[in-house]
Amino acid sequence: MKEKKILETQIPAVVPTMKMSRRRMLGGAAALGLALVQDSFGKVVQEAEPLFDVPKDPTKILGVPPGTIGTRSPFEQPKKIPSITSSRTPLQDLFGTITPSDLHFERNHGGVPFIDPEKYELVIHGMVKKPMRFTLHDLKRFPSFTRICFIECSGNFRTGKAELTPQEICGLTSQSEWTGVMLSTVFREVGIDPKATWFLAEGNDAAVMTRSIPIEKAYEDAMLVYAQNGEALRPEQGYPVRLLLSGWEGNTQIKWIRRIELTDQAFMTREETSKYTENIAGGKIRQFSLLMDARSIITFPSYPLQIQRGWVEIRGIAWSGRGKISSVEVSTDEGKTWYPAALQEPVLSKAHTAFRFLWQWNGKATVIMSRAIDETGYYQPSYRELAAARESKGGYHFNPITAWEIKSDGHVYLVSDRT
Repeated sequence: MKEKKILETQIPAVVPTMKMSRRRMLGGAAALGLALVQDSFGKVVQEAEPLFDVPKDPTKILGVPPGTIGTRSPFEQPKKIPSITSSRTPLQDLFGTITPSDLHFERNHGGVPFIDPEKYELVIHGMVKKPMRFTLHDLKRFPSFTRICFIECSGNFRTGKAELTPQEICGLTSQSEWTGVMLSTVFREVGIDPKATWFLAEGNDAAVMTRSIPIEKAYEDAMLVYAQNGEALRPEQGYPVRLLLSGWEGNTQIKWIRRIELTDQAFMTREETSKYTENIAGGKIRQFSLLMDARSIITFPSYPLQIQRGWVEIRGIAWSGRGKISSVEVSTDEGKTWYPAALQEPVLSKAHTAFRFLWQWNGKATVIMSRAIDETGYYQPSYRELAAARESKGGYHFNPITAWEIKSDGHVYLVSDRT
């Protein structure tokens, strides 16, 4: 009875129906409270806020027993920034380049559907020899493949004020280890008509999200994935199966995929005509701009940090949908001089790559920035270069250099006067 009493008082109070006062909580046991907070754009959101007691000497109190699933320390609670249709990865809070599954950015058009994996089916039809239905079990019987790559929303850009974090500027990108079956393997099973040049991918969400995809991508590296970072896909990321098109804009990578139709032309769906197109110079509209261009961002130091005079390791991530990052350059004098940064191995194709640059700050106000160069020779442009080329100040596929102003007191702010 005594042992049972100890365990009951030490179980974290994370279930709303569990009645437990803070006075009864022992070391390491935490409760979750709810708080209304305001994000940097003035939107009020509800967040879970840990409440816990810290023992003076943790060796004098029995710890919490093993649970059915691991949890973060209550001192380590990175948060995504939610909105009606999306939430952003806290890039400035991450270590390494793999995004924890629960911190992967979210973007949806009709909410997250609830799908029974035992009833899941993927239909492949159209210009094929054998139209077929595949269950989740069927897909898992094919040879599996695993790769690490990023996914990025094509609208991944914010500016306009100095008080923005990397998460708020371009937090609609995340990286995972994905496991599934190559789409080309499944296509060989149904037998694709040689005249087929496109396929329609359709989701099983309330929006019935659909996109037309050139068939070349299927034979290059497209996947049907059912696992993320060693576990089943999270519902927010397409459980039980999603399409993965490495290096391409996120909205083409249909989540909760239920149907693929082969055809000899694009379907011109809503999401590739009235949406996900962008204005460019000469009054023209660019369509099917599927590749994500090279980009980088310094995640440390960044807003709202304050740094000290002396040696500072500038850190960040770079990525490109065209392939590998070949180099990252850093400037500590507002672009007058550029220096090569060190890249963290392994440098993978179509993947976030960490970079670092050791800098001795003399205490004077300055501006620091980074720019990515990929293996095709593409240079990440400045905001002014990109705006002039597009004749636009923003929109889809905007990947400008991000600059941080460091004040003489060490406070860091986004340089946002380029809008």
